[in-house]
Amino acid sequence: MPPIIGIGASAGGLAALKGFLEGVPAHSGCAFVIIQHLDPTREGILVSLLQKSTPMPVSEVTDGVRVAPDQVYVIPPGKDLSVLKGVLHLLDPSARRGLRLPIDFFFRALAADRGESSVGVVLSGTGYDGTLGIRAIRDHAGLTLVQDPDEAESSGMPRSVIDAGLADHVLPVRAMGKQIVSDLSRRRCIGQSPATVEDLAQGHALEKIVLLLRARTGHDFSNYKFNTLYRRVERRMSLHQLERLSAYVQFLRDNPQELDLLFKELLIGVTSFFRDPMAWEALQQKVLIPLIESAPPQGRVLRAWVVGCSTGEEAYSQAMAFREVLERCAPAGRVTLQIFATDLNGHAIEKARQGLYPANIAADVSPERLQHFFREEAGGYRVSPAVREMVIFAMQDVIMDPPFTRLDLVICRNLLIYLNTDLQHKLLPLFHYGLLPGGTLFLGNAESIGGARELFTPLDARAHLFRRSEGSTHLGDLDVQSRITDRGMDLPPDAAPGAHSDNIQSLAERILLERFTPPAVLVNGEGDILYVFGHTGSYLEPAAGRANWNIHVMAREGLRQELAVMLPRAVREAAPCTSQEIKVGHSGHGQVMADVTVYPVHEDTHPLNGMLMIVFQPLPSRYDPPADASPDVPRREGRVRKLEEALQQAQHELRMTRENMQASQEELRSANEELQSTNEELTTSKEEMQSLNEELQTVNTELESKVEALTQANSDLKNLLDSTDIATVFLNRDLCIRRFTMPAQKIFKLIPVDVGRPLSDIVTDLDYAGLQAEALEVLRSLAPITREIPTRDGRWYQVKIMPYRTLDDVIDGVVLTLMDITQAKLLEGRLQGMQNASDIGGLESGNAPEAGR
Repeated sequence: MPPIIGIGASAGGLAALKGFLEGVPAHSGCAFVIIQHLDPTREGILVSLLQKSTPMPVSEVTDGVRVAPDQVYVIPPGKDLSVLKGVLHLLDPSARRGLRLPIDFFFRALAADRGESSVGVVLSGTGYDGTLGIRAIRDHAGLTLVQDPDEAESSGMPRSVIDAGLADHVLPVRAMGKQIVSDLSRRRCIGQSPATVEDLAQGHALEKIVLLLRARTGHDFSNYKFNTLYRRVERRMSLHQLERLSAYVQFLRDNPQELDLLFKELLIGVTSFFRDPMAWEALQQKVLIPLIESAPPQGRVLRAWVVGCSTGEEAYSQAMAFREVLERCAPAGRVTLQIFATDLNGHAIEKARQGLYPANIAADVSPERLQHFFREEAGGYRVSPAVREMVIFAMQDVIMDPPFTRLDLVICRNLLIYLNTDLQHKLLPLFHYGLLPGGTLFLGNAESIGGARELFTPLDARAHLFRRSEGSTHLGDLDVQSRITDRGMDLPPDAAPGAHSDNIQSLAERILLERFTPPAVLVNGEGDILYVFGHTGSYLEPAAGRANWNIHVMAREGLRQELAVMLPRAVREAAPCTSQEIKVGHSGHGQVMADVTVYPVHEDTHPLNGMLMIVFQPLPSRYDPPADASPDVPRREGRVRKLEEALQQAQHELRMTRENMQASQEELRSANEELQSTNEELTTSKEEMQSLNEELQTVNTELESKVEALTQANSDLKNLLDSTDIATVFLNRDLCIRRFTMPAQKIFKLIPVDVGRPLSDIVTDLDYAGLQAEALEVLRSLAPITREIPTRDGRWYQVKIMPYRTLDDVIDGVVLTLMDITQAKLLEGRLQGMQNASDIGGLESGNAPEAGR
């Protein structure tokens, strides 16, 4: 089967396509499939336009055609194109206009069908179509080429691929063909068994590459499958035009930055939103719904671990799937899901944390999910805060780092297929250990539990969902290689076991802080507790429910109202604020009395600038009145009145604040809905305008080509008519001059500006008074008329009047052809004179005897 080269182009792509085909070497042995944005309502002429640029046959794709070498195939208008085992299949697109991504669609199919033999080329075009497809080809170790943006008429598509870091080569279009043939030829040479075996036997080159990677990155790739590892190494060798592993080892030694690139190459990031939709539906029905419905009334927090999350698509897919099920089930108790998503690739983790994806994810995410779970931003989509807060991303080497535990779900899709059998046998018990009893393992469509059937039982074999069995697995039996860095835990020296300090000053200060300094807390302007000094249990207590480290929530009764007044006052006045003899706690239940002071830190150079220190000074027991003693009524009444006034003021301010906030929220909500609606309309209009612009550019290019062909045809016709030396005059239905040849100027007094004038206005040498009448008769009867007409200066012409027929067989005038027959007439007259003389001579000779008698 020949290599299939997928070529994507859009606006301004015709010139690029012509240049590409002109640069392809003869007999390359490749099949070229061209995908371009075409107007589905017009019959394309791209095939005829491209055929002029290449000796290879160019044809429009028909459904079910098998690709052949040295052939060019062009997608027909209004169709999507896919490939399976070298056979091209046409599909009707889901959307006739607007956002369509036919290039991504074909590139993805090409990557899945041809794998490492796939080649993707992105030429001139607007937008981002082709980027996701190029990523799929790159993830399958295929070859990717992009037109130089400086050369492209529209640089949007090439720039999108380059910015994503997916281009192997950025070249002018005329150099791409030779580069493709060279890379494919070199890969075939590298992949030959004799060379590979010899190279490995000579120096165990592949093992040396693994050692260099481990020394550079700290990660061990020795447990990767040999074919996977070798294909990625082979791809880098091909890009550097190296044919032997030993040469590539030396290249790595001389260029350490190549190790970083190879490391990224080995971190395979094949992922997308809701990959294998059927499997995700099964996960919702058979795993998530039972987990939510079985949650107790007091609620439950579910835990999931996404292993090898890459750029976060599957982690966010899990979050969205959970929220969809949660909205349908509506359980009585609060059920939440905490997702831990890990990957070895730090760059992928950073991108996943941002949660911003290109607009072409619309090919994988339904419009309903895009509207519900994403917010549109600057050429892309960002996951909503509700989805983002469900996922915690972290770097982790699943081979060496400890696993997460107490999990309800482990998602490990399409990671095991790259690891050898030994490592798979270590990871599956690891997942079993991390899952709770009855937990679920979710694998990719090409993975299975293999020999770990005693650990997992199939829940849905088609969806690759497996239930944790009740067999026991101990962490000590898992052979996990925990990695310990040289820094250890970054503990201070005096915190190490067995360490002690002889610093008397620090010990004395610690005793003073613990025994004599009043309890205090350090908070920020919003009241969030940053640090706690001493024992504050008499003043603060954690609130029930979700942990909340805010002073206003944790303050005990009696203290909460005072702090609500003191903290804003201290910030506003930038001065300490003190409240004396505050009773904290419930009467009869450990009530204490204390003076509370709030110290604001407002020094610009101080590290704690903007913070607040709240100090609790407990009062001695003699301040508490005995149970049988009469209280100080005036003091208590003044104290109560003061607190009531402060409370009323706080309640009034709180009520006004709430009203203002509600009004602002309603206005913002209304404005946001209007902006969102406007943004959606603008996005749709932009997509339609972009599609229309591309179609118009294609039509304009086709028209330019037609104009050039028409100009050439006119030139050929003019030269043909002039070379025949036959006077010809073309008249329209009103017998006005449409066109004439140069010999006609010898008969009619014609000049170029006479085009459009009636023939009757033109002076002629013909002695032909009935020309107008007979021309009209030809228009009426459609029967040609031929006459021999003399001129006033003695010339003769054969005048032929014929109807003018268009290509659509419509009569649209007449054609006059005038052939000079003067010489023929002269010869005819001479012959006629000789004939007459002969007849006269015969008569004279016949009459002589009669006269004699």
